[in-house]
Amino acid sequence: MTLPCDKAAAPAAVLFGLEGPSLTEWEKGFFREVQPAGFIIFRRNVESPAQLAELTMCLRDVLGRGDAPILIDQEGGRVQRLRPPHWPALPAMGVYGELARKDLGRAKRGAWLQARLIADDLYRVGIDVDCLPCLDLQLPTTHQVIGDRSFGADPEVVAELGQSVCDGLLAGGVSPVIKHLPGHGRAGQDSHKTLPQVDADITSLQADFMPFRRLAAQRWGMTAHILFTTLDRENPATQSRTVIQEIIRGEIGFDGLLVSDDINMEALSGPLKKRAAASLAAGCDLVLHCSGKKLEMEEVAAAVPSMSSQALERLARARPPAPQAFDRDAALEELEALAGALS
Repeated sequence: MTLPCDKAAAPAAVLFGLEGPSLTEWEKGFFREVQPAGFIIFRRNVESPAQLAELTMCLRDVLGRGDAPILIDQEGGRVQRLRPPHWPALPAMGVYGELARKDLGRAKRGAWLQARLIADDLYRVGIDVDCLPCLDLQLPTTHQVIGDRSFGADPEVVAELGQSVCDGLLAGGVSPVIKHLPGHGRAGQDSHKTLPQVDADITSLQADFMPFRRLAAQRWGMTAHILFTTLDRENPATQSRTVIQEIIRGEIGFDGLLVSDDINMEALSGPLKKRAAASLAAGCDLVLHCSGKKLEMEEVAAAVPSMSSQALERLARARPPAPQAFDRDAALEELEALAGALS
């Protein structure tokens, strides 16, 4: 495989998934040569805490970069890559939206506790970025691919609970990723399978933007594969320079590291190399490719350049802080007591 000549200058502008619970010899050589910015972990990569800690260490050793970010989707509920018996089963974040209708303060505390426990689990196995919180609104038209992952329909409550989750993750040494910019809630279709189209006017979309605007100081964000016809009739948000520059960077004010959602999702069209190039040209700092399939990764790697200097600066700012002291047993006990308030 022939790689662009600037590969040695900086990490490549891509995050890759991998095939299984340990690196193959081909993966080691490929990742060493390509130097992706980092990785994302899925259920297929997980067997036990010891195995996962060994895997994340191996990934960074192969790159020769001990600070290479390793991401995961660990939310609770349906979206939980680390599961029992080695990790606790946690509820979907939507339960805290339900609790907020009774007691916002307790809901914020519950969201913080769950995020802090998740961060503790991730930090112990070498994962330092969690694709959480989901700041998408839960509206009558919202597809169940979002569903109870959302905190609810009230932008103010979504922002408050999203901030609590971010604070809990950061307290545990894990960076949060706010998603899916500029909002997936109005989409009535699953972007894994097709390109959702949202025809709402700009005034209506302000509600969707609000939680992201409130949390715009966070250092990681993920785009939505959604076609917002009022903003750009031709390109989904991930590949729309108008949406990224005028809305996400401009109106919302997000200046953190912007990563695409998985470019393998069916919402995007065309060859993977074109999907990657279009996403980066529109203003994404990194593209995410999750399948771990050899031929797909080779195609993407040949198409992506090194990270831009601006993206590298954003990545440097996105490093998580050291974890704070934490009494895990006490946190679990308190979260169980809060869960009782939902019954």
